[in-house]
Amino acid sequence: MKKVILSLVLILTCHLAISQVIIRGSVKSGKEGMPGALVYLKETNYQAITNARGNYEMVGVPAGNYKIVVFFTGFGTIQEEIEVRADQPILKKDFQLKELSQELENVTIQDERVNTFGVRRLNAIEGSNIFEGKKNEVIELKDLALNLATNNSRQTYNKVPGLNIYENDGAGLQLGIGARGLDPNRTSHFNVRQNGYDISADALGYPESYYTPSLEGVERIEVVRGAASLQYGTQFGGLLNFQMKKGNPEEKAEVTLRNTVGSFGFFNTFSSLGGQVGKLNHYTFFQYKRGNGWRPNSGFDSKVAYTSLTFEANENLSITGQYTYMDYLAQQPGGLTDALFEENARQSIRERNWFQVNWNLFSLLVDYKLSSKLRFNWRNFGLIGGRDALGNLGRIDRVDTDDERNLFVDDFKNFGSEARLIYNYQIGKQEQALLIGARYYQGLTLRKQGLGPAGKEADFRFLNPGDLEDSDYEFPGRNVALFAENVFNVGPNFSITPGLRYEMIRTQAEGYYTQTTKVLDPQTGFAVDSTFQVNESRIRDRSFLFGGIGLSFKGIPNQEVYANFSQNYRSINFNDIRVNNPNLVVDENIQDESGYNFDLGIRGNKADLFNYDVSLFYLRYNDRIGAVLKTDPENFRIFRFRTNVANAYSAGMEAFGEVNLIKALGYDKKYKLSVFSNISLIQARYINSGESGVEGNQLELVPPVMIKPGFSFSREKFRMSFQYNYVQQNFTDATNAVRTPSAVEGIIPSYQVMDLTFQYQIKRLKIETSVNNLSDERYFTRRAAGYPGPGIIPAEGRSFFVGLEYVF
Repeated sequence: MKKVILSLVLILTCHLAISQVIIRGSVKSGKEGMPGALVYLKETNYQAITNARGNYEMVGVPAGNYKIVVFFTGFGTIQEEIEVRADQPILKKDFQLKELSQELENVTIQDERVNTFGVRRLNAIEGSNIFEGKKNEVIELKDLALNLATNNSRQTYNKVPGLNIYENDGAGLQLGIGARGLDPNRTSHFNVRQNGYDISADALGYPESYYTPSLEGVERIEVVRGAASLQYGTQFGGLLNFQMKKGNPEEKAEVTLRNTVGSFGFFNTFSSLGGQVGKLNHYTFFQYKRGNGWRPNSGFDSKVAYTSLTFEANENLSITGQYTYMDYLAQQPGGLTDALFEENARQSIRERNWFQVNWNLFSLLVDYKLSSKLRFNWRNFGLIGGRDALGNLGRIDRVDTDDERNLFVDDFKNFGSEARLIYNYQIGKQEQALLIGARYYQGLTLRKQGLGPAGKEADFRFLNPGDLEDSDYEFPGRNVALFAENVFNVGPNFSITPGLRYEMIRTQAEGYYTQTTKVLDPQTGFAVDSTFQVNESRIRDRSFLFGGIGLSFKGIPNQEVYANFSQNYRSINFNDIRVNNPNLVVDENIQDESGYNFDLGIRGNKADLFNYDVSLFYLRYNDRIGAVLKTDPENFRIFRFRTNVANAYSAGMEAFGEVNLIKALGYDKKYKLSVFSNISLIQARYINSGESGVEGNQLELVPPVMIKPGFSFSREKFRMSFQYNYVQQNFTDATNAVRTPSAVEGIIPSYQVMDLTFQYQIKRLKIETSVNNLSDERYFTRRAAGYPGPGIIPAEGRSFFVGLEYVF
């Protein structure tokens, strides 16, 4: 496969590249600028929305002949042929809209609305971000029939190949996504952002995402694979960015009300208010949902609020302030052993386990166009939040004796600032783009572990707050990064995008933990347990420079061949420094991880006809952290040992394709029937291991085969979608254990699951129904070592939902 990859790269580099041009201008009706107008190049992914003054800009358009379209509800659609020339770096196009009669409005909307099949690619340059030559997907939620109320990730990411998804609950309280052998737990191997800023607990020290944005308030989701490391941070998985909705620029105040009810006592209500008042764009929503859960002891109560205010001082400067609040309480039914799961997957043998999260995110964003060629972006963000876990973390094959419970309390106080400057310039007649940026991040996590009250209630307080039985730590952290990328357009169809990132990281730990050892009782002469506190102070400083390069060839209309190589790095997190868990022991000498991602692929898109992306990848993971089974020599107890298990690799193919069959066959355009398939084939192995019985084993959490086909059908106001998921058997630890008494290790058997969704629009009213897990499959996607287990976490069975949406 390596020879094939090298051959394709050599073929790519034989082509010269084309200049890329900026198209900008205004959309007006008379003398008044029209904010919110859609301007796009037909049968391409290049599009822009006009700002408060009616101005638009599309950056990085290759030379060629296009049809430019301007669409605005209630006005006549404009279509013009344009020529984008290499010797004209800036093409200025202004448009005048004419109002339509009411009778023609619906016809125009149906004929000219851009359809993305629900997934598209990012432009080479968007705002202050460079995506040229990077494997990426954009999920456009408005073009998909989904169960948004439950944040159903199985449906939402069904057109993104290669993702392994944890299904922890039926409410979508937490998101668990992994790729190419990366642990899906709370999406910790991705850099998770909202509107371009971090939302995880601690970006480097504890990159777990306890907050998941409400999909009812999300406009689109951007997924950029490991090549995102140069601009967004070093995570192997890449970037996952939720772009939230904005206020409707055509209305001063638009209200959306959504209510959904479903199986197992599920209820969800979502209300939003948005609009444009002069230079101020505003959008606010509140979501509340509750339910009893598919299993006993799995009820939840969740509240999420979000507000965004954007002030466009002029056509060059905009300032945005945003606040996000989340608070939820969930009872956790615990895990099951293999035998219990096979007996009855819906049962629960834990009724005293609880989990609560409180999240407060703040951000201040500044966009400023210093000139026609220079743009500045500044993102400031902070988090004040916490998560508490209470319950019995003992092995699931042991009886819960109603003793005091384990209480884990984390409090987070983080701040970050990231500045970007993107400069468009020319070398000869070729348009180029340079991005430089800097980032400062400071985090503080306060972590406490001790005994909580006995009983069954959600009582999150320590019995001995001044003298905790397990540990009491402060984890300060600091990160400074400098990064740069440059798009070099070399000739007719080819670009080269090299990049560098310099990181400085400090990780600290201050506190104490308790340790139990065997000592001889001087009176009896027998060995007894002795517990004492160990004070600890650690500081780890490291700095490094890593880089990458991307290639893009666009010689065939509506298609692109791309390749990318990027180095990656992952810092050890707080759980790797100190955590007291009866199911886990951490190596005192555990080290950071490093490696790289390589992608080579071809992708294409023709509006409302076809969309595809087929690629090969190779991920190298050095000093991969994982868990192996060891035996305690004193009591012969088998336990999980977390350490740098070995070097590893993951290689394979990820493919997605979708076609509109009715249009392809030349039939009635009133109907649309699109068929898609998402396939990933992966081989992942451990190599060069110092642990016995590991080298040559399969990587855990890597299904060798995932096949996710489906179809969608629409006609005027009606839309439906059907999805099928097949995930092949995979392992959960490096030793490839098939089954253990604790159920923490073992295989995840192959499973298949189907979902069906219907939507019908009646003017301003939308009716939605869905059936999740249509065939009522009994399956599970994870074995947890700690919360929400330990043990097997069953996925939910068949469930039904009905929802109403009204906009006024």
